[in-house]
Amino acid sequence: MTYVMTKRFLAASAIFTLTLAFSGCRKPGSNGAGSSAATGSYTRIDPATAATVSGTIHFAGKMPAPVQIDMAQDPACNLGPTNYSEQYVGKNGGLQNVFIYVKDGLGNKLYPVPSTPVVIDQKGCRYTPHVVGAMVGQPIRFTNSDPTMHNIHMLPTVSGNQTVDISQAPMGTPDTRVFAQPELMMPVRCNNHPWMQAFINVSANPFFAVSDENGHFVIKGLPPGTYTIVADHEVLGQQTATVTVSAQQTASQDFTFAAK
Repeated sequence: MTYVMTKRFLAASAIFTLTLAFSGCRKPGSNGAGSSAATGSYTRIDPATAATVSGTIHFAGKMPAPVQIDMAQDPACNLGPTNYSEQYVGKNGGLQNVFIYVKDGLGNKLYPVPSTPVVIDQKGCRYTPHVVGAMVGQPIRFTNSDPTMHNIHMLPTVSGNQTVDISQAPMGTPDTRVFAQPELMMPVRCNNHPWMQAFINVSANPFFAVSDENGHFVIKGLPPGTYTIVADHEVLGQQTATVTVSAQQTASQDFTFAAK
């Protein structure tokens, strides 16, 4: 009797050990189907094949002149340089503050979210930069470098992105926010100073850029493929182009906007 029970005990122990061994080989979160979305695995940018899309955002015709902003309601705002409207800004025929991003062509690839925050500063009673891009889940940090109280009022329109309406003390503690869904040109305003405005663009992937003062932009690290590229301006709307890049190639894609 003791011999039979010992054999049964050893057999059960062996099965239990094998079960643990196979369980230990499965990745955490895996459903056994090999889905990268299920396992949460990320696609890494391969420098050996990474491609680039670069170009210029042109403005056709005469660009509207910036309008000087009257900031007399808050004497602290007049301690710095004069402020001007920022809807139309650029040099040498280029248009600044256009958000350019890859809309389609990446399939179901997932990319790691940067932990480094995108910083928007309130300085001279204006938001700097005027237009920013961040990935879904990436921190966006607001700082106040001014000697006056500011208000941060974000107005998302996509479900899942929360409205923010808070005050920030003069040179006070930074405030950090994260957005859960992609969204374009999310306005940020200051209820204390109605001329202040910025725009946040939340992207599902890391392939985006904001055009500089000459209208130039560069998007690096793309896998070889064909992509839908969108250029979005706060007033002039969107333009779309299809771009194909091969390994280590730099493809050129320009966009031209005209005043409405």
